[in-house]
Amino acid sequence: MAEKKTTTKKAAAPAKAAEAKKATVKKAAAPKKAALVVNAENAGFKAGDVYQALAAAEKALTVKEIAKAAKISEEETLLGLGWLFKEGKLAAADEKITLA
Repeated sequence: MAEKKTTTKKAAAPAKAAEAKKATVKKAAAPKKAALVVNAENAGFKAGDVYQALAAAEKALTVKEIAKAAKISEEETLLGLGWLFKEGKLAAADEKITLA
């Protein structure tokens, strides 16, 4: 003879309630940021964007100001600045950067 298993609905009810609670508490996923691709080509393009922004401004700018003028992120701005500093095309003084 096979044994009968008995189940209680009380044990199942709290599990369903917990699942329902989890479903209502879910947060909307934050939009993903585009990943910054670091390679020679991209760094060169960002350096060009930074150079053009500084040339158009004709004065010393902060990193935030350069990023806003070039319409790129601060990370991309720093990538371009590094390229231009290495080439000796920039000068920095008092947290501001200008063309050398």
